[in-house]
Amino acid sequence: MDLCNRSDIEALLRRHGFHFSKGMGQNFLIEDWVPHDTAEACGADEHTGVLEIGPGIGPLTQQLCRRAGKVVSVELDQRLYPVLAETMSGFDNFTLVKGDIMQQDLPALVSEHFAGLRPVLCANLPYNITTPLLTACVKAGCFASLTVLIQKEVAQRICARSGTADCGAFSLLMQYYTEPELLFTVPNTCFLPMPKVTSAVIRCTTRAVPPVSVQSEAMLWRTVKAGFALRRKTLVNSLQTGFPLPKQELTQLVADCGLPADIRGERLSLQDYARLSDAFSAAMSEG
Repeated sequence: MDLCNRSDIEALLRRHGFHFSKGMGQNFLIEDWVPHDTAEACGADEHTGVLEIGPGIGPLTQQLCRRAGKVVSVELDQRLYPVLAETMSGFDNFTLVKGDIMQQDLPALVSEHFAGLRPVLCANLPYNITTPLLTACVKAGCFASLTVLIQKEVAQRICARSGTADCGAFSLLMQYYTEPELLFTVPNTCFLPMPKVTSAVIRCTTRAVPPVSVQSEAMLWRTVKAGFALRRKTLVNSLQTGFPLPKQELTQLVADCGLPADIRGERLSLQDYARLSDAFSAAMSEG
């Protein structure tokens, strides 16, 4: 059975009485080069443990199992459990975890299944959980890399340079914890049903050391969130959404960091936000 052949897929789904769920963001691959190249991109070998999210019927899962020491796939849709039991029956290095990935303790999951293996994440992610899941993954700090097939627009934002229209708080978060690289795009014609958007595969290699040093990561992300809260306003006005300080004091803090009074938060680099967050840490501790 070819899990990227449209006729084989439709026959498989009919046999199991499966119908696509729009709410779960289900789009199955129908071009075999996509799971092949995605699995290759994650660099899995016999010393690697791969966590996959939303395996669907298993085309990427099969490619990963042919490369990795172990593959653990987390699937929420219980209608797919018997389908995966059929399509993955030939792989003894595959484990299915039934449930919602957003409810999982990621470090515990990695520790339980990947002892002695280099843990990576590789997945064709449901679009509706991309941002919260990737945020949870990088903050968990338990993966050597994340290789994911996601909406192209989101991939571009993750890789966006500071000061560009695509750059936002999520961009800086991902670039703090990882080194992102957009590898290739995937046309919407590669999926069944066909989504309205183009997708892309991105690899985010976990940094050994963050590119900036800060007194408090929590304060850094509080500052970044506030800085991007009002993109059309000046940085000082935007910062008021996150810090209960007089505007005059905020203006002085911004000036002390060497930033123009009229600059907008979207123009700041990660280094700028690091300096600013340390200034806030000092100011808040004094207050």
